[in-house]
Amino acid sequence: MTELEVNPSVVALLCDSDFTYRKDTRTWSHSDGRPFSNEEQTTAFHANREEFFEFHAQFERYMEYKRGVYDAPEVMNRFLAPFMNQLAKKTLGNAVELMSQDERVEFDRLLALQMEPVRPFTPYTF
Repeated sequence: MTELEVNPSVVALLCDSDFTYRKDTRTWSHSDGRPFSNEEQTTAFHANREEFFEFHAQFERYMEYKRGVYDAPEVMNRFLAPFMNQLAKKTLGNAVELMSQDERVEFDRLLALQMEPVRPFTPYTF
């Protein structure tokens, strides 16, 4: 494998890693607490620079997703304010009727962020 190649299974292992060294097993562990096998530890230690960059990029995208979930209620309030200001009877249904197709897509996205449980960090998802 050249330095520029990224092995998806190595990236997946890194995404499922708790990088805290365990004295009892002398390994890192999985995010659920299971210690790495000797083979997994060797794989992680031999991950190349590009695999660590890919892991980091995926983790950054996940953190961006989590910030979006956290910020969704406030963003939704700011998004809805101009519609609500136009209405005599301020209901969500009336506000949606004023929205363009693109605005409804954004409304649905924000609503989903608030209703769905936060997804865990998993490789190649974010």
